Amino acid sequence: MRLALSSIAIAMIAATPALAGEARVEARGGVDWTDGQTAKATAGAAVGYDVDVGGSAFIGAEQSADKVLEGGTNVRFGSSGRIGIKASPNDKIYATGGYNYGKGPNGADVGAGWEHSFGGLYGKVEYKRFFNEDAAPNSNAAMVGLGVKF
Repeated sequence: MRLALSSIAIAMIAATPALAGEARVEARGGVDWTDGQTAKATAGAAVGYDVDVGGSAFIGAEQSADKVLEGGTNVRFGSSGRIGIKASPNDKIYATGGYNYGKGPNGADVGAGWEHSFGGLYGKVEYKRFFNEDAAPNSNAAMVGLGVKF
């Protein structure tokens, strides 16, 4: 799995001039909750790359690492893609889907978000639903992020 992710990252970096897209790095935080349980604070970071695919549409890829801020919890890594539209020159609305792994429950996720640019910076809000494997209860996350675009 790590070899595949490393290969994808290297391919994205090598293709950057040809794709003429937008790289991004962000710090984020929010809440994570499982149905019927108390929400817990979470913090993390992500790197990604978006490519215009015509008109106002774009697609992107993202690698993330998030941690519930509670003793004994581990970092949850994620590999995801996103597809969306540029609603205005400064706004992107998108759907996202991917897979999360690491210590703890692995599983797929789906979600949606809104990103607003402030010049070279951006802010975003995002919701994800996690479909955990191995009989672990499904969970949710609502995040806000602040990042820089390259």
